[in-house]
Amino acid sequence: MKSIITGRYLIPAAFLTILFFFACTDSKTVKDEQTTQSKTDSAGNTAPRDKTVEGSSSSLFIDDGGPSSGTPVVLVHSFGGSSSHWKAQLEHLRKSRRAIAFDLRGHGLSSIPSDSNYYVQSLAKDIDAVVDSLDLDKFILVGHSMGGSASIEYTMRNPERVAGLLLVGTPGKTPSQQAKPIIASLESEKYDTVMNDYMKRLLINARPSVADSVWKGIKKLNKSASVDIIKAVFEFDPVPPLSDYPGPKLIISSSGEEQPNALFKQLPEIPHKVISGTSHWVQMDKPDEFNRLLDEFIIRVENETRNIK
Repeated sequence: MKSIITGRYLIPAAFLTILFFFACTDSKTVKDEQTTQSKTDSAGNTAPRDKTVEGSSSSLFIDDGGPSSGTPVVLVHSFGGSSSHWKAQLEHLRKSRRAIAFDLRGHGLSSIPSDSNYYVQSLAKDIDAVVDSLDLDKFILVGHSMGGSASIEYTMRNPERVAGLLLVGTPGKTPSQQAKPIIASLESEKYDTVMNDYMKRLLINARPSVADSVWKGIKKLNKSASVDIIKAVFEFDPVPPLSDYPGPKLIISSSGEEQPNALFKQLPEIPHKVISGTSHWVQMDKPDEFNRLLDEFIIRVENETRNIK
């Protein structure tokens, strides 16, 4: 097994590979940041607008827009990410439908949670707060990495509202014997070195603009929040709830995400697509290819919905 020496710590490369997945709300009160007037024009188009919703322990920033036709799409970003990671997808989707991205608690323009709670179950409550505030009855849910874990948890609680679930670079279940040394290295005084090495591995094949955007988001998170988030995702087991969800599913990953604990290997019955030559942020590195797969999935979801009716 290959290893990477970080300070006086010998970190197995497989462990750092596992880590990449983490780079990888009850209130309905919404406040528009730009306007309190009508949200749609005479053609039924929703103009792009920024707003916030008060979640259970954090104010959540929302980017919402697009026409009212078609099934809405909700996009959930990764660890250290923000709604800006979906810029190319929002622009693409809003040509034909409503598309929403938002910043999870402690990320982007959302506030740090008052209770310092980053459990996956709490991240799912952020999704709940956003979709409730926008009165979305049914929608397609797209989650990247950590956002995929939160999306699985949300879908387990609300299967009737999720028309289809698309997961991007989302982690499978990591055995505790592998998780413990990773957490120990991050909790040590070598946190900065370990995290930097880990991020560099995640960003192999990233376009320079993508790497810059990712680094900015990661640097906004302090050590305590980062460790809490990674611990929370390690503790979450996505396999049972994802297996139980009866709706359309798709897993997309980069060609570098082939480790044994990959979600598509733990659930091989779920359709799986690979985008090669990218970093962990496939939707940012190759947006056209990603958008093509996203369109195909949306068509599949809407066809299946029509057949059920």
